[in-house]
Amino acid sequence: MEELKFLIVDDSPTMRKIVFNTLKRLGYNEIEEAEHGAEGLEKLRATPGVNFIVTDWNMPVMDGLEFVKNIRATQEFAKIPILMVTTRSVKDDIIEAMKAGVNNYVVKPFTPEVLKAKIDLILSK
Repeated sequence: MEELKFLIVDDSPTMRKIVFNTLKRLGYNEIEEAEHGAEGLEKLRATPGVNFIVTDWNMPVMDGLEFVKNIRATQEFAKIPILMVTTRSVKDDIIEAMKAGVNNYVVKPFTPEVLKAKIDLILSK
């Protein structure tokens, strides 16, 4: 199995740190970070080999939904698994995110176990 290379996109430095540390504890060492969707797209284009994205929804400049739609519309990145980690827990929001192309959805706050379970679930498909 190829090494996973993660891109964490979240405007909260604290949240990025939590996700980053959780991924490290799970044994993943290739991790890039971005503050919002526009920076996430830049990082994606500039960093070869990113093959898993963890993104927030509510961010300035470009929100997570717009970010996901941009990725899904780009042939080069369209197949990258995307896990959305957000405070938005309304069913309609989850449906909207799934329609935009996220592979799964985690509502904040979450435990490392939940994050691991969602990542494993996405990878098993």
